Amino acid sequence: MKQQTISFLRPYLRQNKKAMVLSVILSVCSVMIGFIPYFAVFWLMTGLLDQTLTVQGLLGLSLACVSGYVLKTLLFELSTTLSHKSAYAILQQIRLDLAQKFMRMPLGYVVDQPIGKLKNLAIDQVENLELPLAHLIPEGAAYVLAPLAVCVVLLCVHPLMALASLLSSLLGMAVSAPMMAKMNQKYDAYMKSCDAMNSTIVEYLEGIEVIKTFNQGEASYGKFKHGVESFRKLTLEWFRSTWVGGNLMMSIMPSTLLGVLPVGMLLYVHGSLRPEKLVLAIVLSLALIGPIMGLSTYMNNLKMIQYAAQSVNAVLGQPELTEQPEPVDIHHFDIVFDHVDFSYHAEESRKILNDLSFRIPEGSFCALIGPSGGGKSTVARLISRFWDVSNGRILLGGRDIRDIPLSQLSHYISFVTQENYLFHTSIRENIRMGNPEATDEQVYEAAKKACCHEFIMALEHGYDSMAGQAGSRLSGGEKQRIAIARMILRNAPVVILDEATAYTDPENEEKIQQAISHLTAGKTLLVIAHRLSTISGADAIMILQKGQLAATGTHESLLRTSPLYQSMWQAHLGAKSQSVQGGQYHV
Repeated sequence: MKQQTISFLRPYLRQNKKAMVLSVILSVCSVMIGFIPYFAVFWLMTGLLDQTLTVQGLLGLSLACVSGYVLKTLLFELSTTLSHKSAYAILQQIRLDLAQKFMRMPLGYVVDQPIGKLKNLAIDQVENLELPLAHLIPEGAAYVLAPLAVCVVLLCVHPLMALASLLSSLLGMAVSAPMMAKMNQKYDAYMKSCDAMNSTIVEYLEGIEVIKTFNQGEASYGKFKHGVESFRKLTLEWFRSTWVGGNLMMSIMPSTLLGVLPVGMLLYVHGSLRPEKLVLAIVLSLALIGPIMGLSTYMNNLKMIQYAAQSVNAVLGQPELTEQPEPVDIHHFDIVFDHVDFSYHAEESRKILNDLSFRIPEGSFCALIGPSGGGKSTVARLISRFWDVSNGRILLGGRDIRDIPLSQLSHYISFVTQENYLFHTSIRENIRMGNPEATDEQVYEAAKKACCHEFIMALEHGYDSMAGQAGSRLSGGEKQRIAIARMILRNAPVVILDEATAYTDPENEEKIQQAISHLTAGKTLLVIAHRLSTISGADAIMILQKGQLAATGTHESLLRTSPLYQSMWQAHLGAKSQSVQGGQYHV
């Protein structure tokens, strides 16, 4: 196993050191005791040949064979039980570390990765590490020790017998060498194809409603089929290329008698080897088969283990958002952008935000508008510190948000978008996520303020309805009101609305506006909107264009001074007029 893989696993092994060490000891003892039946057979043959075997001796040797086998099996079961408990404790910790890492790293890394790749990493590849932890570490020591012990005994029998016992292993390794030389390249291509297939499958299943709505079944299924078919072809081509070498290796390596039997008979014929020693050599060579096959399995799975460890370690080694350990005192909640530059990737030359500066006073209602792609949503996400700025700083209450612990910052900011995720737990617990310490009464009160208590109570199980099941019967607006209830329960002093009513129907919009009014009362409010009528009463409207502040002011002042705002307002009025004439409500 490569040093990089060992270095990755070492900290996790230390956490379960005692159990793993005991597992290795028991495994080694199991292998050593497993030789008892072989030596019993040797003594049996010796007694038969020199006619010294008695009934009592036969019974004793038979008892030794049975006892050795039973004790070997018992020790092996204890060893694997300990190793599996340790292995799954380690896998649990690795998955927890990955989940915590996703929370601490910039959101951009997670967003940029195909969801199938992340699923494959956290579930499948981490599970691949079970093999070395539960089997190869405890059993690997035995796999190595057993052949060494056999070779030592055979050296005492006759040096040529020791060499003969290794002949099949050497031939098997020679046969597999060309196949193993291409293992890295083949396995990398296999994993890339597997990630692509997983992403296609997840995308197809998550988007099945859209696919059916827009009659894209044939096109989407074609992409789905292509991803699965590509993976099948690559896998079969790989298997075909290794079929001959792999099967030949697996046929040769267990055939220890290929070398031991002819060499042993030759030595016996020339008088260099006594019959009982020949029998011992043959029996011990058969005892090599299990460890040799175990080692060959280890070699075949080595790349899989290395790839899994490297993939997990690559994520765990990603840069994190800096985290301050101690909470800071925040006495007011105004927001300041101070000459902020930002690009989603450090290597990108194009800036999403360019030398952006503005101030949102505590308790004020500010709106951020502008052409699509101007950086409005980026501003919202930077305030919540989903990413860190490239240059400049963002202040909350006079403190750089990078100096505020992330857990503390999350309690200061409520972020509402038009897309809201409900976890597969009860609606009650989905709302309680805003404040895990909240009582049921506080949850109900928040739901009432968010205008969702009535429709929740209409569900078969009320607040105990599972959100994942009820979600199929809830409209987007109803889901959003549940998300707003979650934010009301949090009661954060800063509220960011990122086009929260952009795509809601008239009935839900009125109730969402009521819910938002409860959420934002007395708070520092930043609204990102394209419906200008919803923000015309803002204390300040900022127009963001190409990552820079094009204009700022009230609705009335911007109508007088900003040609860009005037054109946006006229376009808004025209769209509203057309919608009304068409018998539809849309502003």
